[in-house]
Order: sequence, then C-alpha cells, then structure tokens
Amino acid sequence: MLNIIILGAGHTGASVARSLSNEGNNVVVIDTNAGHLRQLQESSDIAIVVGRGTFPETLKQANIQEADLLISVMHQDEDNMVACHIAWILFKTPRIIARIRDAHYLAHPELFTKNNIPIDTLISPESLVTEHIQHIIEYPGTQQLHSFAQGIVKLVSIDIEENSSADKCSIESLRSLAPQLFCVALFQEKQRVAVERSTIINAGDRLLYLVSEDHLDESLALFMTDQQHYKRIILAGGGHIGKRLAKALQGKFNLKIIEQDSQRANDLAEDLEKVMVLCGDATNPALLKEEGIADSDLFCALTSSDEVNILSSMLTKKLGVKRTLCLVNKVTYADMIPSDAIDTVFSPERITSASILRYVRGGGIVNVCPIHSTALEVLEIILEGTPETSRIIGLTPTQIELAEDISISAIIRDNQLFRPSDEIMLQARDRILLLTPQNLIAHIENHFQIAE
Repeated sequence: MLNIIILGAGHTGASVARSLSNEGNNVVVIDTNAGHLRQLQESSDIAIVVGRGTFPETLKQANIQEADLLISVMHQDEDNMVACHIAWILFKTPRIIARIRDAHYLAHPELFTKNNIPIDTLISPESLVTEHIQHIIEYPGTQQLHSFAQGIVKLVSIDIEENSSADKCSIESLRSLAPQLFCVALFQEKQRVAVERSTIINAGDRLLYLVSEDHLDESLALFMTDQQHYKRIILAGGGHIGKRLAKALQGKFNLKIIEQDSQRANDLAEDLEKVMVLCGDATNPALLKEEGIADSDLFCALTSSDEVNILSSMLTKKLGVKRTLCLVNKVTYADMIPSDAIDTVFSPERITSASILRYVRGGGIVNVCPIHSTALEVLEIILEGTPETSRIIGLTPTQIELAEDISISAIIRDNQLFRPSDEIMLQARDRILLLTPQNLIAHIENHFQIAE
C-alpha cells in the first residue's frame, strides 16, 4: 500500500485517483475546485485538500512528508513543474510523475533531471494519443492496437467483417487457420462471451487477440474483406493533438485539417506545408460536402469539444466517409455511443491514466492496456524472484490460483509467444499477459508480489 498525492482533479487526475484508491492505496487529491473534489470524494475513498498544489503549505496539509509518490496532473505545465520542484527540494518525495503537454518543453529532456526539474517519469498525453491514432491509421480496421514486450507482441481489437475468413468460424477452426493467433476475449453485441473451442465468431463481433508483430498483417486479413490502406484523411481540430498528428501524417496521405479558430488556422497553415488547412466548422454539412467527405477514407474528430466531435463524426458517417474516429474526454459519453453511429471512439483520459498506472502498480506489472468500452484491462507482468520468494515461479499457468474472472492469455519467453498449458513451468523473467477486471488489480498485485 502506497501513500500517494495527486495534484489536479480533472479527468485524468480523478480517474487515476479512483483506480489507485480502489487498489488499496492511501490517496490524497489536491485541487482548487472544491466542487470537483467533493464529487470525487463521494464516489471513492479519497482524502481531499482544497488549495494550490504549487504551495508548500498546501502540500503539507496533504502530509507530503509521508508520501511515497507524487503525481502532478494540473492543467498548466508550469504548475506541474513548479510543484515537482518544490516536492523534491523541500520534502525529498521519493518518486515523482508529472504530465507535461507542451512540445517546447518536451523537446529538451535534459530539463527533467534531479538537478533541474526533478520528474522521474514524464507523461505526454498528446504523444500517447497521437501514437494511438497512428496505430489505427497504419492498420485499417483495428479498433485498438497495443504493444507488449517492447513491441514484439501486439494486442489487437477488431470487428469481424461479413464474409471474411473468420465470419461464422469457430474458435477451434480459427486456431487451425492461424495457430500464431491467441484469442483473449470475444464480444457479441458488446457483451463478453466465453472463448471456447466451439464458440462461433460472427460478423459484427469484436475479437481481442494477441499476435507476434511478424504475423500481424496476415492475422488482420482473416477478419477483413478489404485491407486497402487509407489515402484521403480529414482531421477536425488543430489543437495540440490535431497539430501533432497532422505533422506526423503530412506527406504520407492526402490530408486536410478543419479548424474553426481563424488565428490558429493561419498558424497551422504556416507550420504544415503539406496539409490543406481549412478555417470552418466541422459540423457544417456544406463544408464537409465541398471538401469531398464522401470520397474520404477517414474522418478524425479531435477538437476540444466532445459534443462537436460526436456530432461531426455522426454527420460525416451519414455523409458517406468510410470510417470515423472520435476523441471523447468524458468516459460516460464514450461508453454511450452506439458502434453503428461512430466506428471508433477513444478517450485520452483512459490512455493517459493507463500510462501513469503502469509506473505505479506493484506485483511486477510493467504494462497496462484498458480495453475500450469495458471495465477490463490486459496486464503485462514480468516474473521476478525465485521459487522460494515467488508464489508463481515453478508453477504451470493452470496451477496459479487466480480469481475466476482473471484469465492468463499468453506467456512470453525469449521473445516467443506460448499458450498457457501444463507443459510450461514458469520461470523468472517470463512475461505473463493476462485479462482482468479493473476491480481485481489489487488481488493480482498481491499474488505476484515477491515475498520480503
């Protein structure tokens, strides 16, 4: 159990606070907005302090002298940097994690050292979200793509297309077609169903599976009838994420970006030489039609307004764009949107929170992937210790006594994927990939913890 102080009760701060509190940690959240703090306290066992996280006295009220970890996710980068500096200089807080957004700071990693700005782990939401979107664009048809074991293994979420090789195929037949593919979970009409040999996969189902990077392309072909790559892409929103994504994509695609703010549109036009920048409203049907939305392959809604993103995505879908991708900050919105209205919905909060949690959790957890629109996560755990200090080392996967809802999906050893079976005896440095409900993380941490 850790004593954790979180600065900032916005979307990310609140999400991380709930997760860490639910996992049995002592959490204190500091924010200037008393209303946000009260709402957070009503839903979780969390202590609150109203005040500025950059003030030493406020940090003392949160008992920072006893803190094992400080997580600073206030709105302003400058506030996060000042708070981290104060926490280290005055209180020698052992571990510090901070969110830094602005690329002008991120371009100078030498700033973030114990002798300068003492941040042990730097989180850049815009970088994380941009990478997430790029993966989806690089592999059309995927709903989610996440890397484990330094990229050697990929977790893929994909909707089964009608008349694809996997349509009306049993799990057993799928294993015959693609022995290198490891099924993790299957969702039918948004409900998780048992993955058994006789389970039939149908068009419209969503499959979650693991595959080595070498076999990724051939695995995707099983679930799609047309693997054509995107050519024409329209982005809505030229803020931090939209601009960063446009920079990464320019020159590779026929790319347009719609930005409503005229000054920002002018700045984008100067910075993005190979992108057509349009000043306008992404919810204007006339503008969308004029810019050829019906002939576009992908529309990405990336503005700061959830409402604009949702409405523009639904509108462009109706106007004939092949695929829509929508950024939604409010998780409640993201979970309510029907899949037939918008193709892919993602939450920066979930992506950022997962990145923070991977650095906080114990039990050898080194990677976390929340599954969109579910309360599930896939964890990557590196086994440490010896048969004397570990409950796991020396056992086979089937001998591990985990809660019923937790399932081991694969073992990675020497960069090779293995199915969990009685033939594998677990060793130190093995990587275990498992699927778990979020409310059982503390159980997993305890089970995989090394004995003192």
